[in-house]
Amino acid sequence: MMYLRAGKKYSSDLYLEEPIGSDSDGNEIVMMDIISSKQEDIDEKIYKKQQIEILLNKLNDVLEDRERDILIMRYGLFNTDEMTQIEIAEKLNISRSYVSRIEKKAVEKLGKYFY
Repeated sequence: MMYLRAGKKYSSDLYLEEPIGSDSDGNEIVMMDIISSKQEDIDEKIYKKQQIEILLNKLNDVLEDRERDILIMRYGLFNTDEMTQIEIAEKLNISRSYVSRIEKKAVEKLGKYFY
């Protein structure tokens, strides 16, 4: 009985090398495969950071004031709250469809620098 009680404590433990399933090719998948695949490479982090810096610089250089303001409100840039197109339209006293058109145009302008 003592042995069973002691073993109960470890019954939910999962080992990193223990098989948890198989992929489409029939190869075993272990917990270590899943954990290591979720980590981002350092070069990916650096690349992403550089892209964000380029984007933020282009906000002021490429976009008109209204386009920049709408993108900032829409996507919550610079630690602001994200807003819906309807909320932005009410705040700026314009239609939601006009907000959508301005947003689309601004995103297309910025997209030219990333493709």
